[in-house]
Amino acid sequence: MVKMTMRAARQLLLAAVALLLCAHAAVAQRYNAIYSFGDSISDTGNLCVGGCPSWLTTGQAPYGKTFFGRPTGRCSDGRVIVDFLAEHFGLPLPPASKAGGDFKKGANMAIIGATSMDAAFFKSIGLSDKIWNNGPLDTQIQWFRQLLPSVCGRDCKNYLSNSLFVVGEFGGNDYNAPLFAGRSMSEVRGYVPQVVSKIVRGLETLIRMGAVDVVVPGVLPIGCFPIYLTLYGTSNGGDYDGNGCLRSYNGLSSYHNTLLKRSISNLQRTYPHARIMYADFYSQVTQMVRSPQNFGKYDSISKYTHFTWIRLLIFSKKYCFLESKCPRIQLA
Repeated sequence: MVKMTMRAARQLLLAAVALLLCAHAAVAQRYNAIYSFGDSISDTGNLCVGGCPSWLTTGQAPYGKTFFGRPTGRCSDGRVIVDFLAEHFGLPLPPASKAGGDFKKGANMAIIGATSMDAAFFKSIGLSDKIWNNGPLDTQIQWFRQLLPSVCGRDCKNYLSNSLFVVGEFGGNDYNAPLFAGRSMSEVRGYVPQVVSKIVRGLETLIRMGAVDVVVPGVLPIGCFPIYLTLYGTSNGGDYDGNGCLRSYNGLSSYHNTLLKRSISNLQRTYPHARIMYADFYSQVTQMVRSPQNFGKYDSISKYTHFTWIRLLIFSKKYCFLESKCPRIQLA
């Protein structure tokens, strides 16, 4: 579960928006709506519809304090990335799809803990069929299908072709689950092609439904997350890169992103009418870790590798991470 602060989200947003603006057609594009799919990076409250679970810290103060003044179920001290993207295009903040309401201007299917793979996959590899799985990608697409009759009636392809889709990131929780269960890095790397293939099949489904402009973020550098540094830190300096992050775990993220970019290129050739745009969140977060002072922060990540949980850092404006693996949204 990744929690951010608002300026960090803006920086990640720039990676997505820059890609959109690279295409001339996208520069002048005015979207009908924004539809988002993903995990805790994007959830705008789906897990908290009907009340947040008691164990969910993001449903409690001080989450949400810098913008909404109260917790909203977002894993942030304010808005999340998709909120900024909606504002950039003059759209309302996308509401949680499970909350009901009017979704003609957008909806957010993302939910905390989401994976690309479904429960059957995790069960097949010996993990609980409930772990990290509050709404995998296929389920989120089904939630989206259920909204369409009230959104676009019989002319959905035309409506969706003028809407923006943000799909991801997906993959982080697919790897968190087996890694936290003690599985080896080599085993988890073996799952990457399946995870990426699942994401691509989801993208293809949405394109066939009518999506044209699709932003697809890669996964974050998990080797920089305090929880990974705490759980898997070693005394061997060679296990760390120049930023103080764990090489092998960042290598897993890079491997995923490499396969994802390659798959997006292939998918683009299959659907030349679509604009499938990779958003490089990995590089953005790496820059924050490498030069936190450029984002209003002053402390490097290495100072905190011995903390089991970094809860005392929550919403302190001096740090890049919330709790254990949570880039802040407001880095200033």
